[in-house]
Amino acid sequence: MADEELLQRLEESTKKAIDHQLITLQSILLHQAAVSYLRPYLSGQLPPFDASTFRRQVPLSSYDDYADHINNLANSGANLGSLLSVDPLLCFFYSSGTSTMRPKLIPYFDSAPSRAASYIAHQGSTAILQKLFPPRPDVNKILWFLYADDVTTTPGGFKVMGASTYPLQNKENSLQRLLASPREVIFGKDIEHQMYCHLLCALGESDLIDGIQSAYACGLVRAFGMLESKWEQLCDDLENGFPSLEISDASMRESVGKVLGGPRVDFSRRIRMICEKQKNWGGIVSKLWPNVRYVKCVTTGSMKQYYSKIKYYAGDVMVLGGDYFASECVVGINLDISEPPETTRFVMLPTAAYFEFLPFDSDRSSATAAAGPEETVDFSGVEEGKMYELVVTTHRGLYRYRLGDIVRVVGFHNSSPLIEFVMRAPKSASDVVTERDLMSAVESFQLEMRNAMELEVVEYSSFLESDTRPKQLKVFIEIEKFLFLQEEELQESVEALKMCCSSLENYLGVVYKVQRDRDEIAPLLVSVVKPGSFDRILQVATKNGAPAGQYKPPKIIRNQGIVSLLEASSLLTISQDS
Repeated sequence: MADEELLQRLEESTKKAIDHQLITLQSILLHQAAVSYLRPYLSGQLPPFDASTFRRQVPLSSYDDYADHINNLANSGANLGSLLSVDPLLCFFYSSGTSTMRPKLIPYFDSAPSRAASYIAHQGSTAILQKLFPPRPDVNKILWFLYADDVTTTPGGFKVMGASTYPLQNKENSLQRLLASPREVIFGKDIEHQMYCHLLCALGESDLIDGIQSAYACGLVRAFGMLESKWEQLCDDLENGFPSLEISDASMRESVGKVLGGPRVDFSRRIRMICEKQKNWGGIVSKLWPNVRYVKCVTTGSMKQYYSKIKYYAGDVMVLGGDYFASECVVGINLDISEPPETTRFVMLPTAAYFEFLPFDSDRSSATAAAGPEETVDFSGVEEGKMYELVVTTHRGLYRYRLGDIVRVVGFHNSSPLIEFVMRAPKSASDVVTERDLMSAVESFQLEMRNAMELEVVEYSSFLESDTRPKQLKVFIEIEKFLFLQEEELQESVEALKMCCSSLENYLGVVYKVQRDRDEIAPLLVSVVKPGSFDRILQVATKNGAPAGQYKPPKIIRNQGIVSLLEASSLLTISQDS
């Protein structure tokens, strides 16, 4: 399908979005009404199924409501049809498992309507990019930080992988010819070695690189940080024509050597001269890759914090935003990818799933909590300016499933809602801070710290210690170059940090403030951790099965092991006295 036809089809679907939503729901229910999960709720109902009746009779759900069905599917050697879907089960996808480090299993059924919706969304996204940057035959490579995860197998024989790994299983995937890195790098076993080889291959083909991509902004910041710290080794490897012995994977080393094409002495000297001249690394992207036109990744939600760092490295090169694709289903597409994160809007795709919106109270007041969750609304009932938790009924066996994402409706594209991603939803009413509260507090903390010490926050996270009385919030922060301060500078910095931490506590949101005023929560603890502490969380997460390409550093930690790791890495802990 031609790009213009794809974009036109996307546009047409948003013009009668409410009608498309009802057709999508009817299609799902007509196809799936007999499955075990739905049968108790729809028994005796005759099609067509009324949307309001569906919302009234089928309860809201979360992953725990599907766990038994999913475990039965995963453990059975037979393809147990009709538990969640009448379609054949192809495999399972791992969720990112961001806060708990325990990824969920999302069943992937062979659904033709879902395939069609996914195709339109993904190809439409490519069409939008190519409209902005028409393909060039002579500059046609992408430095794409792709990491295909290990494919494991359930006791019942079904494959399990990250959603981003699934399309890469096909060796004939047309994407491969666009990539600077060979397949052996993408399918490597060590993310640090893979990232290094991605950089090495792209430097070896520097004049051919048209764009730089990663799933999330945090991954690009880590990659550019590696470039900044390991440029000398990269230049040595270019000169020698193969990766250093640190890269232990023989197939990866051999494939990268083929890309480099032997020793590149003069070329290595050119790259070395560029890097040696850098007093700072601002704008390094176009200096190393002179024909690059864009840098692309998701920069919304918790990824917003990395945007300024990416802009710093990118310089004059345009930074583009990504789309809103979840493991469970496609949600929305970014029609204006050149917008910065604070103005990024996603057009919801009315054929991708049936969407509901559960009103979200950002203050989470006790009165609202006592009243219980409000009724959901659909496309016809959303109000501009309000926040909602997304609820999806998918073509692939999830019904009124709380996606766990909070969005704000900011307008409409034709009749389809325009949304901005706000944050991950709180897990329970007992959460005293949300991702958004923490992000706002750290932004304020960062501003004060820049003024006081000219130091930068690299990463941060929080944990609520609820087993103590009173409970206590702990915030872990990694600060660039803090470990390398001289003794006199360190003493001054500690005093300045104590003052900045007061600002941090003041911006932690309404719920936190109320509970602090009532002495229901102890004074805030702020721990400055060693460099690389949050990188170790990535290693733990991927070791536990989280897809490396989908990894997002947790802002709200719900895993005691991760807390212990960060506490063991603490350089300094500051307590905010009452």
